[in-house]
Amino acid sequence: MEDQQQDLIPVHIMGKRYMVPPTLTIVKAMEYAGYQLIRGVGCRGGFCGACGTAYRVKGDPKLYFGLACQTVVEPNMYLAQIPFFPAQRATYDIAQMEATPATFFSTYPELLRCLGCGACTKACPQDLDVRAYMAAGMKGDIAEMADLSFDCIMCGLCAARCPAEEAQYNVAILARRLYGRYLAPRSPHLAQRVEEIEGGQFNTRLEQLKELGRDELVQRYEARDVEPEERG
Repeated sequence: MEDQQQDLIPVHIMGKRYMVPPTLTIVKAMEYAGYQLIRGVGCRGGFCGACGTAYRVKGDPKLYFGLACQTVVEPNMYLAQIPFFPAQRATYDIAQMEATPATFFSTYPELLRCLGCGACTKACPQDLDVRAYMAAGMKGDIAEMADLSFDCIMCGLCAARCPAEEAQYNVAILARRLYGRYLAPRSPHLAQRVEEIEGGQFNTRLEQLKELGRDELVQRYEARDVEPEERG
């Protein structure tokens, strides 16, 4: 028991000190300490953005941010879970919009309040350059903003740090929606395949697949032809 105790490290959760194994993520360390996580935790795989966490380390004045399901604890870490908080989110019908700067600015006029301070970038657990994609949005470059924000998981940590009280992640998802619906290049072979499906060309094969067992489906999936990437 004494050896096990020596392997543990101190962390502070909501102001209280606990001894936990050093290999755990923040989420698992909180559960090890006895917390039952009902909110603020989701996929546990770093995709949903539900477990945004702020923390400090003793002796280090810097404020750190991360996803609790991905960040491993370290000695003398002081943790504080960040609950979901309201952020400006416009209501719109993407089918009734145009992919123009004017549409962008009228939907989220606060976009133009951006100070370019970079606090949002420092808070991003995905290491996205949030300041850069906001700058692209301020220039009305929807395609660039969509590209730079593509890996955003909507955790909201950028908005939590913004002195201009912007919701960068909500602005960015509008850019990606506008780009996907109006600006992204269309695939001719995709349109052809949809036409073939709607014409019933694959009905017989689909019925055959529905009769297969799991093992054979997995085998066919692993042996499938994968379209090669185009290289410029």
